[in-house]
Amino acid sequence: MLGPVDTHFRVLPNDLDALLHVNNGVYLTLMDLGRTDLLLRSNAFKKIKKQGWYPVAAAETIRFKRSLTLFQRFTIRTRVVGWDERSIYLEQVFISEDKLVAKAVVDARFLSKRGGSVAPKQILDLLEIEDDNHPLPDWIATWISSNRQMNLELT
Repeated sequence: MLGPVDTHFRVLPNDLDALLHVNNGVYLTLMDLGRTDLLLRSNAFKKIKKQGWYPVAAAETIRFKRSLTLFQRFTIRTRVVGWDERSIYLEQVFISEDKLVAKAVVDARFLSKRGGSVAPKQILDLLEIEDDNHPLPDWIATWISSNRQMNLELT
């Protein structure tokens, strides 16, 4: 479940914007597929679904380095970088021809169909993953802090 998982794609005509490169919104859609692939390949999806839990993205940030163009092959590498009491944080990297295209970080949470949220500890216990104090990189800790400050402004 911690990854990494490589999910392979090819740019299709409906992925393009008016400038004929992948639309920035398409990256977020493709990231959903990468995260779903991680859950499916790790056999976590069935276990989580059986509990009545489901994943949501609470926040995402992506940084672009290069463009992807029509019919270009690329890979999204998805991995869990850590967690805290509220969220699981994932890194998703877009790679084409062995070059970095884009890098994203995602604040992923799980909700229950019965209502409320599911703590990462519950997910880790269900999947029999040792909670070995997975420290977050400093840049992600800063990103989390920034998102929490922004969230205060939304209330």
